[in-house]
Amino acid sequence: MMRILGLDPGLAIVGFGFVDQDGSRLAPVQYGAIRTEANTDSELRLKTIYDSLCHLIDTYKPDAVAIEKLFMGRNVTTAISVGQARGVMMLAAVQNGLAIAEYTPLQVKQAIVGYGQAEKRQVQEMTRMFLNLAEVPKPDDVADALAVAICHAHSSAFQAQLDLSERQHLVRETHLRT
Repeated sequence: MMRILGLDPGLAIVGFGFVDQDGSRLAPVQYGAIRTEANTDSELRLKTIYDSLCHLIDTYKPDAVAIEKLFMGRNVTTAISVGQARGVMMLAAVQNGLAIAEYTPLQVKQAIVGYGQAEKRQVQEMTRMFLNLAEVPKPDDVADALAVAICHAHSSAFQAQLDLSERQHLVRETHLRT
């Protein structure tokens, strides 16, 4: 079994979601949002994110962290603050000995819906269905974080299949040589 922490980065709201993967079965463990106050200095907001994330990691002990890659929109100021938030999230993960995987919004949509141009509500509904939740988690950042965790579960399962196939191929080659 593997426990994955999915993160949807932001400075005002960080969505997080812990998902357990046991083979092809996915189960939500805990999910929610880290919120920071808008009228607070950015360095204090970043500290709040870092401290909260370290506490969550210590409490729920994930095996891996999956974080959404930064999408460069038109607002450079927002992109910079989200980049800083991603940085403290990655620091918290690395300092806790966790591997980090990064996924673009396109990769998340493809993994969840099977279509890279899927709408946000489609991703949220599929996330709800994958995790057998009664309703889509709110705010949207939380549902997005769970989607990132599911994306990693699917990607790691796919990678495990590739690794197994490669090992089996090497074993066959070794037997053929002897």
